[in-house]
Amino acid sequence: MAALIIGSTSMVFAADKVDDSVKNTLVNTAEGLTDTIIGLADADIENYLNSGDDFTTSAMQSWQSSKDELGSKKDKNGETSVTLKDDQYTVTVPVKFEKADANFVYVFDSTGTPVSLSVDVQYGMGKTLQRAGLNTLMGIGTVFVMLILLSLLISLFRFIPNPEAKKAAEAKAAKEVKEAEAAAAAPAVQAAEENLADDGELVAVIAAAIAAAEGTTTDGFVVRSIRKVKRNRR
Repeated sequence: MAALIIGSTSMVFAADKVDDSVKNTLVNTAEGLTDTIIGLADADIENYLNSGDDFTTSAMQSWQSSKDELGSKKDKNGETSVTLKDDQYTVTVPVKFEKADANFVYVFDSTGTPVSLSVDVQYGMGKTLQRAGLNTLMGIGTVFVMLILLSLLISLFRFIPNPEAKKAAEAKAAKEVKEAEAAAAAPAVQAAEENLADDGELVAVIAAAIAAAEGTTTDGFVVRSIRKVKRNRR
């Protein structure tokens, strides 16, 4: 499989600054790689993706994910910069494209071998606001969908059997039945007592007759109720 070919360069760096010769070499290498990558056809990109080389594969993936939103190359968009940190060189190549600007950011190790490439698309204010608006709408939409699903889930709880609620309902129903029976029995007892009170004179006469028949007084018994007995006529 093919891989991007980069010339090997011996690097000499100081603690906080980049040697001019090293800087020139890195700039030429990064700009050459950038022009090569931008000029690749889709078939070439697919071929490089299968190269097995880590840098080549990551570079192709980064470029492939950005090329459609950039369009055709127009020109350089400023001076290529080189910085040194932790024994690694970061080279930024600014490029102006038809649809947007982009920075090709390379990382080289201390021997001048490229380690990674990222294509940083520089969106304009309008594009940035548009993307922010879309992200906001997507976030709000996601929240509403989750709330709707949560409401539907809660509404399904009533179909889940609840033994405790069933027992409570049965106990309440039994209590209501007992209260209804007690309420129905109370008027009957009250009516009997009222009838007995209304027939006070009759009770006194009957009590006196029974006492006379028994040869005793009315203090020995109490008449609690009077019932009429139906007799069959012969």
